[in-house]
Amino acid sequence: MAGHSHWAGIKHKKGKADKQRSKIFSKLSKEITVAAKLGDKDPAMNPRLRSAIQAARSANMPKDNIERAIDKSSVNTGSNFENLRYEGFGPEKIAVIVETLTDNKNRTASNIRTIFQKAGGSLGTQGSASHNFNQMGVIKVNKEEITEEEMLELVIEAGADECISKNNIYEIQCSVNEIYSIKKKLEKRISNFISTKIEWIPLNNVKVSDDQHEKLIEFFETLEDDDDVQNIFFNAELRVN
Repeated sequence: MAGHSHWAGIKHKKGKADKQRSKIFSKLSKEITVAAKLGDKDPAMNPRLRSAIQAARSANMPKDNIERAIDKSSVNTGSNFENLRYEGFGPEKIAVIVETLTDNKNRTASNIRTIFQKAGGSLGTQGSASHNFNQMGVIKVNKEEITEEEMLELVIEAGADECISKNNIYEIQCSVNEIYSIKKKLEKRISNFISTKIEWIPLNNVKVSDDQHEKLIEFFETLEDDDDVQNIFFNAELRVN
């Protein structure tokens, strides 16, 4: 998966999505609950909630699960989740950014640090790894939704920076501050979105030696298995065997 910064792009190709469906649903549910708690319960009035629901639908999460996650935002008033970012270096000195959603930052920090150390990496301070990336708004759309010509025309009208064609998806990139306003313009012609996220795009990708490749894959899988981890970004070129 050369040139892509997001672990989600690889885990699906390695067949992890089906095996870890309940874990994926759990993480999507948490994002829906937090988005509903922080804003309006009506997706039409809450861009973050609307995007979280669209991502859940794209992952084939049942409608009942989505509704329960929204309802939970009213009931679960005792838990305060925080978005926390961790930066560090994994095997082969690969720059890694881990985004978490947690109700216990001491537990999360301890877990993330242990995973890095066991893999031969190290957790750093904020800014230690992120200077290797550009933070961008990234909107992903299945190519079945719209033709390439129409997509390019729509992206220009919406004012996005770039539209990249990758396999069966369009990846629209824009500034972080404009992601939801551009998404709203795209919604006039597109009803289904794979995801709408703020991602860390690597400035340069690092090639990984054959003997370290599997070790790096295992490192990312261990990170993803942590319930608090929502997103993983890195600057390595990984292959899907």
